[in-house]
Amino acid sequence: MVEPRPAPPDVEDEPTVPVRLAAVADLQDSLLVAMNDLKRLEGLLDHATGNLLDRFNRAIALMDSLLPEHGNNSTPVELRQTLNQAVLELQFHDMATQLLVHTGKVLRGCAYMLAEQVMEPEEEEVGMVVTHLPQNPNPVTQSEMDAGSVELF
Repeated sequence: MVEPRPAPPDVEDEPTVPVRLAAVADLQDSLLVAMNDLKRLEGLLDHATGNLLDRFNRAIALMDSLLPEHGNNSTPVELRQTLNQAVLELQFHDMATQLLVHTGKVLRGCAYMLAEQVMEPEEEEVGMVVTHLPQNPNPVTQSEMDAGSVELF
């Protein structure tokens, strides 16, 4: 069993719990795996959003090409509504990406704090003051994706 390093003076009065180094290492590894999964999810969201944007642009081009052919200068209301919904989906990507980045920072901070509590610092880390957790709260306040509930930039 490894005893944690002495706590900074501001938390010395808090109770400490001895934790096995292997348990901390496993937990840290799990946090890092979760961070990697979030990065993969971000890539999948980026890919899906790229496809959505391509389809959105193709729909606009198709709409523009069809209008003069039929002598109709007004766009059908249903088509406009569908394209507006596509814009909302693009906004969803932005919000989801912000959440993924923020959550990744929190997980990384937790992993580093765990390591800091039970492992001796490397030579180059001695004396370094590092803030691991994001200082700002969750960057996204949106909780639904219904029409009218998303504030577009």
